[in-house]
Amino acid sequence: MIATAALHSRTRQALIGGALALAILSAWLAIHLYAMFFYRIDGSDWPLVLPMVALQCWLSVGMFIVSHDAMHGSLIPGRPRVNGAVGASLLFLYAGFGWRGMRSAHFSHHRAPGGDEDPDFDVRHPDRFWGWYATFLRRYFGWGSAAFVCSVVAVYWLGGVPVANIVLLYGLPAIASSMQLFYFGTYRPHRHADRFVDRHRARSEQFGGLASLLSCFHFGYHHEHHLSPNVPWWALPGQRRLGRPTTESVSP
Repeated sequence: MIATAALHSRTRQALIGGALALAILSAWLAIHLYAMFFYRIDGSDWPLVLPMVALQCWLSVGMFIVSHDAMHGSLIPGRPRVNGAVGASLLFLYAGFGWRGMRSAHFSHHRAPGGDEDPDFDVRHPDRFWGWYATFLRRYFGWGSAAFVCSVVAVYWLGGVPVANIVLLYGLPAIASSMQLFYFGTYRPHRHADRFVDRHRARSEQFGGLASLLSCFHFGYHHEHHLSPNVPWWALPGQRRLGRPTTESVSP
């Protein structure tokens, strides 16, 4: 009976997680391809640029969060190869990131958050956004990612995509999404690492459900994630409602 219930729960989690991942990827691809090959920025179409940038930025954040679930095996429970394939594909599309390196670094973060051995933390700038963000970029955006981005830009430019489209509808959402991920998924949850009450050194936002979804796909419920890393992003609000202990949020 218990085994059957567990199997049903894992199947449900896989179906929901897979459907949401497909929806996020499909929406990102559709808007990206439209922005690169069918949309032209001129006087009459300028009002569409900002909404497209904002939506692509948010969907890019979603792609990274889905790949993060894949790292923990919570995207498709019990299917490590599927998780690996999906996670690696999304990370590559996002910025040419390598699956093994990102996964290893993330597990290092969980083992020792907020300290010298945490690749996501900057001990020199524990409460300074720009200094910490610069360190974050240096650690993760290496030569492989730079080569990937440059190759994509070159292919699009040689293929006739206007420079304005490449800069505003490919480059800008990518940069903005990295800042959004860093701010809501790393900086706010882990800054002031000396002010935490447990070894996770993570706090959760006091956001409501919609604000939490829009800010970082519920990744702001970060203490809950550290307590239960096997819980997928879409189930974190439910995990929070269980009333698990969290640390207080610190104002920006």
